[in-house]
Amino acid sequence: MTAIEMRVPELEQERKPSDTNQVKIFTGRANPVLAAEIAKYLGTELSEINVKNFSDGETYVRVEESVRGHDVFVIQPTCNPVNENLMELLLMIDALKRSSANTITAVIPYFGYARQDRKTVGREAISAKLVADMISTAGAHRVVAMELHTGQLQGFFNILTDHLFATPAFMAYLKEKNLDDLVIVSPDAGGVERARVYAKKLGAPIAIIDKRRSEHNKAQVYHIIGEVKDKNAIIIDDMIDTGGTICAGAELVLKEGAKSVSALAAHAVFSGPAVKRLEESVFTEVIVSNSIPLSPEAEACEKIIQLSIAPLLGEAIRRIHDDESVSQMFE
Repeated sequence: MTAIEMRVPELEQERKPSDTNQVKIFTGRANPVLAAEIAKYLGTELSEINVKNFSDGETYVRVEESVRGHDVFVIQPTCNPVNENLMELLLMIDALKRSSANTITAVIPYFGYARQDRKTVGREAISAKLVADMISTAGAHRVVAMELHTGQLQGFFNILTDHLFATPAFMAYLKEKNLDDLVIVSPDAGGVERARVYAKKLGAPIAIIDKRRSEHNKAQVYHIIGEVKDKNAIIIDDMIDTGGTICAGAELVLKEGAKSVSALAAHAVFSGPAVKRLEESVFTEVIVSNSIPLSPEAEACEKIIQLSIAPLLGEAIRRIHDDESVSQMFE
């Protein structure tokens, strides 16, 4: 499946030509297809970098061209295999720093370890903070992240951080569908702010699923706060991991009288039995971005619709290079 690139008129109207001669785009092995799309948007090509593994699993990185005096952007989501992709990112940043790059921006479409942002029980590691520190210590001057698990994660970084949202790409798709009788459903209390953004843009009410988590990757849904009867429901979340909770939530929404239920999530983590669960679920469709590449199994699932965020990331890179406002993209 090729990610669908939606036209985002707001970006097209504001887009200005940029001198990309001093910009170099690098990528690791996590999502080279997305990186190539971003480079194409910017009217350039991916720069050469050699990333491979020694026989014992150690990662080797060498920059294959001069970056002295250039603004460098490293595109690397820390998705599965999380630790390997994170190590690639750190080593690429270090190699670029040692190659005298002018500035190094880590573009992280999906930030792994984001859910470990606080202690919920005693003696836990706050992994999100540690990973943020590692990225800045490696030599990054700036981070561009897409749809962080919580907005507060921006404060974990000791360097400039731009928090982007996939909303423009998703809104373009939803408006094309022209659905009526919509209700936007938050999968839990923590996602209400995200749901409210879509509800406001679509002129729809919101509902909330009462979810209680007993342990990692396990949660129970109890009841729905709000009205979903005779409505087309869209459950909005930042990611779908194993898919168990969101599928259970969809069944509850349908049981409460909804005409249809769809899911929308920026990050298709899809671990374990997620794809099988989604395929067998009551969802009409599951809309995700290409921040994480889909597995062959997910690509074969007709319910999964993947939208490209390359124009959003490409525009953010252009604006950073040209010293323009990034936040205006979402106003």
